[in-house]
Amino acid sequence: MVNDDMRKNSEGYSDPTVYNALKNIEKDGDERFHKLLDAIFTICELSGFHIEERIIVKDKKTVEFGGKK
Repeated sequence: MVNDDMRKNSEGYSDPTVYNALKNIEKDGDERFHKLLDAIFTICELSGFHIEERIIVKDKKTVEFGGKK
């Protein structure tokens, strides 16, 4: 879990952008989503394809789209 000390940068100033980014990385769904994307890109690369447009996926467990609520 991200603690309050991570809300501040090395100089002690509040850095909510980094804090929020780190907090979001910890979500289990993000890890699963990135593994899925890696698999999709690998399959495309191995079969001679590339992705042209945005991919929208829905997580059946959390009802999230594209890794975001």
